[in-house]
Amino acid sequence: MTETESKARKKKKNVVTEITSLVVTGIWLTALFTGQGWWLAALLIGYIVVVPLVAMMTGEEEQEEGEEYEAELYEGEDEEWSPQAREAIPRPKRDALEVLRDRYAHGELTEEQFERKVEVLLDTETLENAQEWVLDARSARTGEQQEQQVEEQEWSASQDKNRTVPGS
Repeated sequence: MTETESKARKKKKNVVTEITSLVVTGIWLTALFTGQGWWLAALLIGYIVVVPLVAMMTGEEEQEEGEEYEAELYEGEDEEWSPQAREAIPRPKRDALEVLRDRYAHGELTEEQFERKVEVLLDTETLENAQEWVLDARSARTGEQQEQQVEEQEWSASQDKNRTVPGS
């Protein structure tokens, strides 16, 4: 059996389970809205017994979300991810340090930027550390803003002194 036929067969099996799930949903919703007392039993039996049985009978394997997508991107033979595949993986699946390494390797970050970001990443490893870092960054920004305001006021005052009106 070719890979294309295998994918088509797998897709048909998924469709059978999806249709079964849809029928179960339709049955219990119809029972609920028509005031039947057995709607809850239909819901529970449908989702706990019928849908899993159909999935097992069709040979559908349980997969975690995104597993099939990742498997398609995997190169396999040299057991490494291609750069395109690595970038295509949703962000939560990738480690933040790995993202930084990739960006540094691709030249998006300078060595200085990379080291600074890694340092911040390590400093914010726990929730408490992250909260402290945010507070420190805010206070540093506030301090810088205050210094800038003082410098602007001093510059403005010096400009006012230089603007003396001749003949007064």
